[in-house]
Amino acid sequence: MVASFHDLAKVELNEAAQYYEAESAGLGAAFLAEAERSVAAILEYPESSPIVRGSVRRRILRRFPYGLLYRMRGEQLRILAVMNLRRRPAYWVGRT
Repeated sequence: MVASFHDLAKVELNEAAQYYEAESAGLGAAFLAEAERSVAAILEYPESSPIVRGSVRRRILRRFPYGLLYRMRGEQLRILAVMNLRRRPAYWVGRT
């Protein structure tokens, strides 16, 4: 199985990591490590996260108020958004 990020999801991931790094040295790296761990867990158990809309599922990161919104298509995992759970909930709708 292969994982890929929507271009805007990459931006969201990097912006969140930069924000956390600015807050405290090393926290940005911890955020990226947690996101990476979550992607690995999704790849291992892709159907374990709840469906939030249509075929899109959400995996919540530990320690950070973020969720990875993703869709499975065959052997392809597509991360649609790296969503801050405290902000606009449906901004990502329409991403493929």
